[in-house]
Amino acid sequence: MQVYIALLRGINVSGQKKIPMAELRELLTNTGLKNVKTYIQSGNVIFKSPEKDNAKLELKIHQAIKTHFGFEVPILVKTPKELQQVFDECPFPEEKKTNSYFTLLYSIPDTALVKEAAEMSYPNEEFVITNNCIYFYCSIGYGKAKYNNNFFERKLKTTSTARNYKTMVKLLEMTSDES
Repeated sequence: MQVYIALLRGINVSGQKKIPMAELRELLTNTGLKNVKTYIQSGNVIFKSPEKDNAKLELKIHQAIKTHFGFEVPILVKTPKELQQVFDECPFPEEKKTNSYFTLLYSIPDTALVKEAAEMSYPNEEFVITNNCIYFYCSIGYGKAKYNNNFFERKLKTTSTARNYKTMVKLLEMTSDES
């Protein structure tokens, strides 16, 4: 059995797409996923499955949520090794990394769109775009930033979901217990 992390985009935000975590755990367990755990209300699920294809797991979770809750939720599934690699490849020095956001991309963005986005800049905000993540640091805090998940999705024409440093660390800790 492989351990996985599913990242759900845009649930339980401002009363939108409400999914109680206990109900989500039960739903995913009933679909055949094992040892289902959640972390905070923003859509972080750790589970085990014999399935080796991340895309099949994404579809399975997506369909279960759509059928049960009645709305679409983009799902990104990563192995702990894949998430660790994203975390380790953060280009910022440690003092910035601990205050960074990791915007995980559901697909590789078009090179021309990445180049266009990279030419933009705002004071106190830095980002680096890779094929699977946008590393974002803002010295004045994410809530005051001009750049955010929606901004990057529009500019790069891709779906993404952001997690802060502490959430990434916690997810990696929780999966190290499972491996």
